[in-house]
Amino acid sequence: MFKIGDFSRLGQVSVRMLRHYDDLGLLKPAHVDQFTDYRYYTIEQLPRLNRILALKDLGLPLEQIADLLRKDLPSAQLQHLLQSKQKELHQQLQDTQGRLNRLSARLRQLEQEGQPSAYDVIIKSVPGCCIASAHQIVPTAAEMPKYRGMLIRQLYAWLKEQNIVPIGCEIVLYHISEYTETNIDMEFTIAIPEPIQPTWDTGQTGITVRQLPAIAQVASVVHSGMIRNITQAIIALFTWIGTNGYTTSGAIREIHLFGAETLRVRDQPVVVELQVPIEPFESN
Repeated sequence: MFKIGDFSRLGQVSVRMLRHYDDLGLLKPAHVDQFTDYRYYTIEQLPRLNRILALKDLGLPLEQIADLLRKDLPSAQLQHLLQSKQKELHQQLQDTQGRLNRLSARLRQLEQEGQPSAYDVIIKSVPGCCIASAHQIVPTAAEMPKYRGMLIRQLYAWLKEQNIVPIGCEIVLYHISEYTETNIDMEFTIAIPEPIQPTWDTGQTGITVRQLPAIAQVASVVHSGMIRNITQAIIALFTWIGTNGYTTSGAIREIHLFGAETLRVRDQPVVVELQVPIEPFESN
């Protein structure tokens, strides 16, 4: 038999870790002296220790290794487990590569501009929700305030009539694939509770109740300041998307974190989040 210190040198693992393996039931000593509590191991336990170390090196947590050894899984199940771990590591590698690409893009931006951008862009997922929506094609950008006001009044009048209390921020959707100052496809929406009935009968009100789908990845930026300066945030957002190897894949979302839109927002600072669905750019 080997004392724990000798066995640790033989297996090239610390005494502290051997004690930890003992506590987890991964590798129990062959014998524990009842008077001194000294732990003793045998040479026959070395293959089990090596298997623990090999599985740990593959990235499996010790609790999972303990369960695996306890159940003595057949080769097919072990193969499936390791394939799942392989996929997990591939995803981690892709995430790390994405961060590295974003870091490189940020450094290039600093080198070109000499100072950091006023806007920080992040990637996140957004959940789906039920929305009430008023939709309009705006003829020209100059007419945007008039049409927005019309949609806002239309939407809130319907909510009041239906006795519905919104549960989220106003979200303006722009269904456009490129910059345009004419025929702007805009949808003014607000999150509401899930309807008891499958759909509301909105009649001739022009209001639609539907599900706004969840999105796995959006590029997001927050603008804090005058609403008339929001173009700077939009430029920063789309610049970031292009320089970080992404392309847009859906409607632009303008989330009103400041509350309900009124005429006063034109003359006071507001907080607005802009979100753009993205996906990796693949050149042909």
